[in-house]
Amino acid sequence: MREFLAVERIDPSKRLVVERIKDFREIYEVFDKEEAASQSDRCIQCGDPFCLNKCPLHNYVPQWLNAVAQKDLEFAFNLSNEPSPFPEVMGRVCPQDRLCEGDCTLNDGHGAITIGSIETFISEEGFKAGLKPKFAPLTSGKSVGIIGSGPAGLSAATYLLRSGINVTMYERSARAGGLLTYGIPNFKLDKKIVERRVKLLVDAGMKLIINCEVGKDISFDKMSSKHDAIFLGLGATTAKVARLAGENASNVYASMDYLTAIQKKSFEESYDKKYDFKDKDVVVIGGGDTAMDCLRTAKREGAKSVTCLYRRDAHNMPGSQKEYKNAMEEGVEFTFYASPKAIKLDDHGSAVAVEIVKTVLGAKDEDGRQRMEEIKGSETEVKADVVIMALGFNPEVPSFLAENGIETNSWGGIVINDNFETSTAGIYAGGDCYRGADLVVTAAYDGREAVRSMVKKLLK
Repeated sequence: MREFLAVERIDPSKRLVVERIKDFREIYEVFDKEEAASQSDRCIQCGDPFCLNKCPLHNYVPQWLNAVAQKDLEFAFNLSNEPSPFPEVMGRVCPQDRLCEGDCTLNDGHGAITIGSIETFISEEGFKAGLKPKFAPLTSGKSVGIIGSGPAGLSAATYLLRSGINVTMYERSARAGGLLTYGIPNFKLDKKIVERRVKLLVDAGMKLIINCEVGKDISFDKMSSKHDAIFLGLGATTAKVARLAGENASNVYASMDYLTAIQKKSFEESYDKKYDFKDKDVVVIGGGDTAMDCLRTAKREGAKSVTCLYRRDAHNMPGSQKEYKNAMEEGVEFTFYASPKAIKLDDHGSAVAVEIVKTVLGAKDEDGRQRMEEIKGSETEVKADVVIMALGFNPEVPSFLAENGIETNSWGGIVINDNFETSTAGIYAGGDCYRGADLVVTAAYDGREAVRSMVKKLLK
């Protein structure tokens, strides 16, 4: 180890821009064995590893880096699968620049270890070698119902199955995965990766019921009567609104509606053709990872131009810098310091432009972030055939929550205690339905920790 002085950080090879914008295949190649071992060998094995502490899951990063450097694939595979329900997904979609790699000691002049890429290598090489995560025999006699098959639900299912508890998962869509399947584009996460992980859970004994919306296709009471506990992994899919004049126009769309439609198109399923944006000027409002996904998707769909409007600068965007860089490479135009004020409509009520005002960053607020100030007299317009709003999401609040005494807060988030239990005993929750829209890794953490609490009650 400690080869950081002799070996530079390298990132996985990316497909050429001229090739990758023509399809939805993943843009990153997976490290080969020598690349993974060489990059892992750069780790200095800190006594107090910041990477481990910054990871919400507290992955055993230094330990599996050492195993990869020693070319002990099986040990690395087992280590990476222990605290993480789907490391092959995390390696692809986690914003490592803001988490583990962002806190790597080598960031100070030498370049962080390529933790995410090595995490992906471990899983892919392990699966290729026939390795599989381990599950327990389902002998507990206990059963848990999980509503929602997104990251939180899949994580909860993983750790319940490892504890020998039967799992039935209820998913309203035609495919499992939630955000992983319908919200994150294929160029970041191939859906075969999600399908493989779901199959592992089904093979371990999970019963998956698709096209089944609790509260509609089956009552909550009927569903809950079949189980000893319930986990709510409902996600957050209600788009936040900007309250701009004109935002209800027929050609102004919510980001997740767009991404879901294009994913259905990729699956060769029925989708609304209004989301075909070929040869159109597309404007996306927002600066997070979902905005980047919309921008990069529109480029691949043949949009005439794709522009991102963000009221601060690139440094202050909440999304991953890696995704911003990829979007830049792929020809997305960014207009920073631009605060949308209204959607301009034509005589038929269709959006034709976004009215903006220029901004400047001023003094810092109480949180240490520079305040955004508008520049008087700087109003202008950005032409648009289509406007996509990517401003974040709030949880849906199905009626069965209140009907069963499950408390929610002012913005619809489910209230839980330190044990991830809701105000109704035996019903647990985690992920975006309690946090609001957040990261895949934090949803995975919630699912895992909720199961720890469940197990203490169910198997005592």
